[in-house]
Amino acid sequence: MIHYNLRCARGHAFESWFQSSDAYERQEKRKLVNCPVCGSAKVERGIMAPQIVSKKGRDVVEPAPAASPASAPLLMAQEREVLAKLRELRDHILSSSDNVGERFPNEARKMHYGDIEHRPIYGEASPDEARALMEEGVEVATLPMLPGDRN
Repeated sequence: MIHYNLRCARGHAFESWFQSSDAYERQEKRKLVNCPVCGSAKVERGIMAPQIVSKKGRDVVEPAPAASPASAPLLMAQEREVLAKLRELRDHILSSSDNVGERFPNEARKMHYGDIEHRPIYGEASPDEARALMEEGVEVATLPMLPGDRN
């Protein structure tokens, strides 16, 4: 596993784990690496500090973790308030909806076309699947990934 510090084109910093650097590059090419704050697929790897093993080979010296955006003391009160409201909204949606997982695109279509009864659902869809749903007129929205969600 490899841990990357990432930054989107809008300057939002976040981090994620990947199986390998090749896995990251494949996902990036397919536009599957998205900013959890704004959803941008224009993401770059940030400067990484390597893990250092001492001469004895037993003691691992790891760099101090970077401050997450949620814990950064420089966040303005207004930003913290917005993040708290987004988290509250997302938690409400998750608690009052059915998780249909990878079946989300199919379930959303069935409801849109009247094949099954409407109900609140959430699940997983690739950016291409979500785009196709929207082009068909199916109402979908992305749940926000907030700082600290992937920890």
